[in-house]
Amino acid sequence: MKKILTAILSAVVLFPTLAGEKHDLKVVNVGPSQTMVRIHAIDNYLMLPVQESVDDSKVELLVNGKIVKTFYVRLANNNVDYTVPFNLSPYKGENVVLRVTAPHSQTVLNTSLHPGKQTVRKELWLSDLKLADTLNVSNTEKYRPVYHHTPLYGWMNDPNGMFYKDGVWNLYYQWNPYGSRWQNMTWGHSTSTDLIHWEHQPVAIEPNDLGSIFSGSAAIDRNNTAGFGENAVIALYTSAGDYQMQSLAASTDDGLTFDNYADNPVITLPTEARDPNMFFNKETGLWNLVLAHALEKEILLFTSPDLKTWTLASHFGKGLGARDGVWECPDLFELTVPGSGDKKWMMIVNLNPGGPFGGSATQYFIGNFDGETFTADTTPGGYVPTKWLDFGKDFYAAVSWSDAPANRRTVIGWMSNWQYADQVPTLQFRSANTLPREIGLFRGADGQYYASSKPSPELLKLRQQASVSLKNVNINRLGHTVELPAANDGICEIVVDIVSNNNPVRLTLSNAAGDKVVMAYDSKAHLFTFDRTQSGNVDFNENYPALTVAPTFENNGKISLRIFIDRSSIEIFEKDGKFAMTNLVLPTEPFSQLNINSTSGNARLSGVTVYPISVENK
Repeated sequence: MKKILTAILSAVVLFPTLAGEKHDLKVVNVGPSQTMVRIHAIDNYLMLPVQESVDDSKVELLVNGKIVKTFYVRLANNNVDYTVPFNLSPYKGENVVLRVTAPHSQTVLNTSLHPGKQTVRKELWLSDLKLADTLNVSNTEKYRPVYHHTPLYGWMNDPNGMFYKDGVWNLYYQWNPYGSRWQNMTWGHSTSTDLIHWEHQPVAIEPNDLGSIFSGSAAIDRNNTAGFGENAVIALYTSAGDYQMQSLAASTDDGLTFDNYADNPVITLPTEARDPNMFFNKETGLWNLVLAHALEKEILLFTSPDLKTWTLASHFGKGLGARDGVWECPDLFELTVPGSGDKKWMMIVNLNPGGPFGGSATQYFIGNFDGETFTADTTPGGYVPTKWLDFGKDFYAAVSWSDAPANRRTVIGWMSNWQYADQVPTLQFRSANTLPREIGLFRGADGQYYASSKPSPELLKLRQQASVSLKNVNINRLGHTVELPAANDGICEIVVDIVSNNNPVRLTLSNAAGDKVVMAYDSKAHLFTFDRTQSGNVDFNENYPALTVAPTFENNGKISLRIFIDRSSIEIFEKDGKFAMTNLVLPTEPFSQLNINSTSGNARLSGVTVYPISVENK
């Protein structure tokens, strides 16, 4: 698809600007459940009307009588929820045919009016097909984020294939261009020079004869080990057809377009495996790859000299970690231990279901890697503890950018949960990515190494001049209330420094509609909690209302927090990254106030600063 738009993180909703004449589009019914749509491709887009409550229709694109593309879309039967564009640009001047097989018959028997005869009922989508030359990209979605990455339209889940090259952060993602539910898995693509503003690029890798394009990874082949040229970008992904196989694609234009390797697949297994994630190991001179052996709940580790021929080196994870769901989206990378210069390795394993608060979540293991085998650290008793990278409900499929500058390990996740992701009350798009975050290490009081997670430094550029700046405020049961910036719907970053004096401290976000999010710091229990059960729109799924809990890893009754509020999310970070918590919130109107009180005595706020957030002119 042609480059649609240069956009800020908040993408936009599409509606057609009509163009073309009626004679450019002709509908021919060829059977009770099949329709041919003949188009002389003069315009850029065919707008397809979608109704989410119906089943998928199968659409085959024929050019000169040959099927060149197959996809699925919930074509409207009796109500149009929104429209999605089908890109006709590659077929300009051609006579193309869309062969549509509907899940329900267009022919119905009406015996009361015409005994013994059939009448044809025309589906709504047939009368609502429109040709368009351009797309109107103004946002009408109440809950579309302002400063988080979202797809321009359609469904999005796992971020994948991310790499950094020549000052550009490349973010690929699992994308359905033809609706806001999971289907037609494709690699969408966005780029950024600052991790804040994102430019939507053409689709990177589309489904092919081997199947849909599931998650994977990308890296720069600096030494031309695969034979596609020095500094070619190599992608490995899961081909998901009748079986799951691992396939390779190469790009010689910095990841804008990819050519599939002629001898795909490069890895086949008799059991379900997916989400290959590879990196070049400078110590061994070989490529390493981690692959989720999903149903066996283990990670397979491979080596390769050329990215094409892979040798299974070891297995990791049998009997370890959280195991209530399938294992997916692994990552493996080296980190430096602060203050010592020692190295440790971190294995990320995403899990669905089985997260600490239900549904999907991201666990990790700290240990050692010798180029073939990963060995997790244990407690003195020989136990491998389960550790969580984020303590919210809405952080999943977290993986890192390859080739990031200055040895950074920058991670981003999908900001939703498989329990309710396709029911979140948006239509034209579904799902955002989390804020990017930097991963490091710290040692807990128990002697274990844990992952730290801090907002990427580029996010400081989001801050406008502080609207609130307080120092040394004593708080009691009534607490202290600060106003959030009304001019931009309360979208802000809040920095709070709390001295608890061993008393519980509660932070309550609220609005005039009575919605509220209640956060609490309990210094005696060393816990931070987040309650969204009264946060606004919470009734669309029974699993959505939730209380999430994080260990604070502090021991002095003090905590400093960075709280990021967007239109439909709140992300909280301990200032040194000792915990992170990501939760969707869907208030009926923007939050306007934050009250901080001490529920059983007196505490002190050594600082409270509210920074309005804007992505303009950054």
